[in-house]
Amino acid sequence: MRLAAENPTWGHRRIHGELVGLGHTIASSTVWQILKNHRVDPAAERSTVTWTEFLFSQAAVATDFSTVDTATLRRDYVLFFIQIETRHVFYAGVTANPTGAWSTQAARNLFLRHAEHLNSARALVRDRGSQFVDTFDEIFRTEGLKILKTPVRTPVANAFAERWIGSIRRELLDRTIIWNHRQLERLVTGNVEHYNQHRPHRALQQRPPTPTSDTPPTPPATATALRTARCDGLVNEYRNAA
Repeated sequence: MRLAAENPTWGHRRIHGELVGLGHTIASSTVWQILKNHRVDPAAERSTVTWTEFLFSQAAVATDFSTVDTATLRRDYVLFFIQIETRHVFYAGVTANPTGAWSTQAARNLFLRHAEHLNSARALVRDRGSQFVDTFDEIFRTEGLKILKTPVRTPVANAFAERWIGSIRRELLDRTIIWNHRQLERLVTGNVEHYNQHRPHRALQQRPPTPTSDTPPTPPATATALRTARCDGLVNEYRNAA
């Protein structure tokens, strides 16, 4: 059972061979029966790695553009990156014309500002949008990351980025009217700070990616929660009064 747990790609015959090498006299059918009795799946099923597990093993970073339509019928594009393991979001900029040159410069700025947070990353997940040109990819390859392109029209393959887009739309953008570029940038940057420093995440045991304070072990006997409004009052944060 230990050999099966430590080596998910080993079937009963491979485990049998290892036991023989250790001096044990046992039939391969007996090994198979022991694994079956303990409900251990065959090696082909135990060794299967999901896409999410693979991304976590690569400490991958995902990127995408979120589109925002303004009241003046102008469409802006928000470029962001999200570290899959920690859920930390990096805001990269807003533009009305997301060209390859603009995206490449945004990638350079990402490493200039946040290189210390990306030291462990080994892969970048992106779709096949025309904004992600060869020079954009080369920025990440130079930093030691490999490029993982998602299949065409398969947003689920970039689910972590898509989930952040859904969050910011539900909690912020769908609840206000965007008038101009400056307002959009102010709201997005404020929401990113809230997302990173305060918003709870189920995958992180209801903790934010980079909390600014420690959670008290037990609330005070006479706790008073203070509300802080962010993003023009659309997002609220609560903290215990000192």
